Amino acid sequence: MKYSRSAIHSKVHAIPHLQFEAQNLTAYSGLVIFQLLFQKLNLKSRILKCFRHKKVTPIFGFHTIFMFLVIHLALGFRRIRDRDYYCEDPMVKRVLGLNKIPDVSTITRTLSGMDLKSLFKIKKLIQDLVSERLIENNLNRITLDFDGSVISTTHKAQGSAVGYNKNKKGARSYYPLFCTVAQTAQFFDIHHRPGNVHDSNGAVKFMRQCFRDARKSMPMAILESRMDSAFFSENFLKMLTLEKVEFTASVPFDRFAELKKLDLSLFGKRFYCKERANYS
Repeated sequence: MKYSRSAIHSKVHAIPHLQFEAQNLTAYSGLVIFQLLFQKLNLKSRILKCFRHKKVTPIFGFHTIFMFLVIHLALGFRRIRDRDYYCEDPMVKRVLGLNKIPDVSTITRTLSGMDLKSLFKIKKLIQDLVSERLIENNLNRITLDFDGSVISTTHKAQGSAVGYNKNKKGARSYYPLFCTVAQTAQFFDIHHRPGNVHDSNGAVKFMRQCFRDARKSMPMAILESRMDSAFFSENFLKMLTLEKVEFTASVPFDRFAELKKLDLSLFGKRFYCKERANYS
């Protein structure tokens, strides 16, 4: 069944006054905080700009479906089918600006219509939001942490592969590399990868770009990074030195056993201050 745009979208934007006597009960009243946050960030309009190049726009709109996914995750749900638990909730509809929550088929069909250009614009928007927070806090030092995370999938999801999976051995998975800002606990960027790659796969180029993007936003801040032993190699250390990034790195002694025989005190203070190398 098709709906008109006026039947789908709502023009209500005011922050509601919570009344215990109201008959329109909601299980998600805490979303009123997110509604105020989204308005302050002008998030919906900024997401809409990421899809302006799309010539065909579905009735719900790509930006509306993306906002739906943000709310869906904020409520603690993961499967799209879980929208059935709150599809009639008035507070969820209000935050999304809708009179009707899209069904599962509409959501998946709209997501399939998104392209790589939209994805890159969304990634840039997320990075801009994090950068704005860093500028607002006026940090003197920015710590970028890099680490991979296994995300299991079912069946044969596109781009997934069988690799290291501690919790579900033999299951197909993704192994994205995340860049997070330690001071604010925000995701700065992500490098998407299948589940059968090593931690360092594509990491040098990704890390270099993250450092340059962070320095563009905060040119006066000192950049530093913390790495585990999976990233310890000559290429990584050269890249960090060229980008003038202070760092700590764990050394995999199983691959560099000869380092155990060295007296690290011979390197002097200059080695630790300039390179900030931490041997553990």
